[in-house]
Amino acid sequence: MDFIVSLNGNVNYPLTLDPGVWIFDDRKKDLNTLFDFSQSNESEQEKYLKDVSAHWDRELQEGAVPPSEQDKQQPKKTLKETLLTSSFAISLSYFIFNAQPKPGTDKVLITSSDGNVEITLEEAQQGYLAFSDNGKPLKVDGPVHFYFGDGRNKKNPIKNIKGITLQ
Repeated sequence: MDFIVSLNGNVNYPLTLDPGVWIFDDRKKDLNTLFDFSQSNESEQEKYLKDVSAHWDRELQEGAVPPSEQDKQQPKKTLKETLLTSSFAISLSYFIFNAQPKPGTDKVLITSSDGNVEITLEEAQQGYLAFSDNGKPLKVDGPVHFYFGDGRNKKNPIKNIKGITLQ
């Protein structure tokens, strides 16, 4: 039970969170690129059109590259390799939403063996729980680490989290 985190307090539905199964959750984000704020705000449609246009222009100028040659140029990373080598986090907002905070809830207490940290409900909803480092669960100082959504504690996340209490 050391790798279970409880989310309770001023909620309609207290939750027991098991970070060990989040690796299979499609909502997870790559922790290495999570706080890369240099990404543009262009829509997915615009990005797709730019990529297709660049590909078309390249083929007009250089000629088409046979698929076997393309595969040699860019080795593809399989899903299994990605899961075994990447670091992942998931938004805390999903779990707060499912717990259904009661009216008047505005604070969140993160209970840690390093000391308790009180943050606002809004900061918690924008934050992320990291659960994997280079494909391995966070066994030493985990089971989860908390990162603020703006990345201000990117180098020093809240570790050794045992529970999350909404107040």
